[in-house]
Amino acid sequence: MGVKQVQKSTWLKSLCFVLCLSGLSACGSDKPDTKLTGWQKEVGQLRIGATAGEDSPTTLARWTAYQEYLNRITGLKVEVFQAADYNGIIQAMASGQLELAQMGGAAYANAREQMGEKVTPFLASRTAEGFSGYYSALIVKADSPYRTIEDLRGKSLGYVDFNSTSGYLFPRWAMRQQGKNPDTFFGKTAMSGGHTQSVLALANGQFDAIFLIASGGTPETGFTTGSLYTLARKGAVKISDYRIIWTAGPMPNSPYVIRTDRPQAFQDVTRGAMAALAYEDPQLWVDIGLQEGSDMQPMTAADYQAVVEMRRAEIAERRAAPAQKPSTGSAKP
Repeated sequence: MGVKQVQKSTWLKSLCFVLCLSGLSACGSDKPDTKLTGWQKEVGQLRIGATAGEDSPTTLARWTAYQEYLNRITGLKVEVFQAADYNGIIQAMASGQLELAQMGGAAYANAREQMGEKVTPFLASRTAEGFSGYYSALIVKADSPYRTIEDLRGKSLGYVDFNSTSGYLFPRWAMRQQGKNPDTFFGKTAMSGGHTQSVLALANGQFDAIFLIASGGTPETGFTTGSLYTLARKGAVKISDYRIIWTAGPMPNSPYVIRTDRPQAFQDVTRGAMAALAYEDPQLWVDIGLQEGSDMQPMTAADYQAVVEMRRAEIAERRAAPAQKPSTGSAKP
């Protein structure tokens, strides 16, 4: 039996076990049961938070497609809420307005500092090739003169968001490890507000370079996924118009997080349903923008502890040198 077959068998058995324990059926109405009992009545509904996130600009569409599937498995009304930025999802999760969300490691670290053990990562994606991490890529236009990170000393840079792992936190940490102070190295910095916005701002000449997510490979093999590649597949940009000149990583893939103060049965059913989807309905899996052959892997808080520590160190650096904080202005392509 192959690895994928073993994984499929394990996940499906786990899901069936959870469903049996919870008294649910994988076949049901696409409408919530008005006579909910037990943990279903306690939870009431499943509210999901979505942003463009670290993975791609298709996150909202992905979660919308998840709605019917999760409704069928949990028996709960499922709603997807979109926030304009990472902080909107973090605050909604912290205030109890969401049960579930996907966010980058840095955003999770922020939520963890506010909520403690009331929030935990439980799943993250894994490619068919076994890649379970991603990189921060320093990207310039291909027709620019910049070939190395040193060439960008004193130049303009676009960050994504203070709560972005690949677009802010991780590359700044990596630069410090290489003896470069990111607050003084670049001449001007600003927040674009999102990965897609960063690409468009670079294309429009608003920055000399940007930090952006790159995944589906390594610096040695090349990358196949990330916002730049998603935009290229849509015909919005051409990959050949851009060049990666520096990378930092890998960092663990963006986690799916869940509130732990919800009933354990709810957490187990939701985890089992999401983990089994790649095998239960492979066509839906591809339709929601996930690669054929990829799947979910279990994650815990320990997998993101290094990111939590990086964020604490970043905050300490900013407090120690407030005059050197990067600009918080937004680029508006």
